[in-house]
Amino acid sequence: MAVSEAEAVVMEVLWRAAPRSAEEILAEVGPAQDWQEGTVKSLLNRLLKKKAVKAERDGRRYLYTPLLSREKYVSQESKGLLDRLFDGRVAPLVAHFSEQRKLTKKDVAELRKLLKELDDE
Repeated sequence: MAVSEAEAVVMEVLWRAAPRSAEEILAEVGPAQDWQEGTVKSLLNRLLKKKAVKAERDGRRYLYTPLLSREKYVSQESKGLLDRLFDGRVAPLVAHFSEQRKLTKKDVAELRKLLKELDDE
């Protein structure tokens, strides 16, 4: 299930706190995204069809809760990026980022720690 960039904005709101109504989501992201209520409801309907969220009736409104976890979403997006741009390999990705954006000492230390943990396994 591919989540679009706009749908991911809605999901981020729900991952921070759920359940939320369409109106609550609009209040949080509408001004920054220049979205109207219809836009948020359309995105929620797309997410419902993809089974990324569920809706429960609450009086005259619906409350939305994520079914897709943020961890699973990040994993899918990361794999997609690796597959599309780096033939599924991590080393060229790290090399690319180290060339384009200088890695901080903290970044390098974290990478070394990850590599050591992988070696130990």
